[in-house]
Amino acid sequence: MKKIGFWHLAFGVWLLAFSSCSQKTVVAPIEERPENREAKAMLQGVWLESEYEEVTFRAEGDTIFYPDSTSVPAYFKIVDDTLILGRQHYHIEQQTAHLFVFKNQMGDVVKLVKSDNPEDAMVFTHDVPQVLSVTEVVKRDSVVYYDGERYHWYIAVNPTKYKVSKTAYNDEGVGVENVYYDNIIHISLFQGNRQLFSKDFTKKMFAQMVPEAFLEQAILGNMQYVNVDAKGFHFYATLCIPDGASCYMVSNDITIGGELSMSVVK
Repeated sequence: MKKIGFWHLAFGVWLLAFSSCSQKTVVAPIEERPENREAKAMLQGVWLESEYEEVTFRAEGDTIFYPDSTSVPAYFKIVDDTLILGRQHYHIEQQTAHLFVFKNQMGDVVKLVKSDNPEDAMVFTHDVPQVLSVTEVVKRDSVVYYDGERYHWYIAVNPTKYKVSKTAYNDEGVGVENVYYDNIIHISLFQGNRQLFSKDFTKKMFAQMVPEAFLEQAILGNMQYVNVDAKGFHFYATLCIPDGASCYMVSNDITIGGELSMSVVK
């Protein structure tokens, strides 16, 4: 019997392992896999929450529309047993021509039934989502005295056409996008007739102090004069996510010489 040397045996084991690895199937990300066209076709139409029969959404083509006029329509597709809606993924528990059951973001099972009432489609009469304006034009000014000198500050909060999208969750736990207007806030500071400072503030100016993910969904909501001391004039800016409790407050400190510095208010 011919003996097999150690190195021959080791090479054989390596070759077997290499062959096994090379035969492994590379699984494509779910977003890149082929769509389930049959499932998408079954989802077309108006769907109701099964218990209270309230309109939840309408699927038309590649888009899902919501009855809320402030929610942005979202592109969707179905891959395997997953509903991909915008950037969110929802596991489909059951689907037929008239029944759609899936798990929402919290893991709760949502059961929808397809509407056969033409009047349910009337809630989708809006073609373009309504953009929410969270503020009106606000102008404030006051005269303050410091160290025997008279100063006049001026603030203007101006709504813009810059849209800010915020992810919210409807009653079914499905993520939808709401759209708001952002603001530009102007501050001017005078000593008598001499202008010490004049600047427009946008939320991008606070990028070094506010986390990027928060800033994307926040609006620059207000600017409030606080006080004046030896370090200068202090104005507090608030950046908040609309309809939420989350806010950042940033102090904008302007020296007598017109120099600006910023810091987060703890």
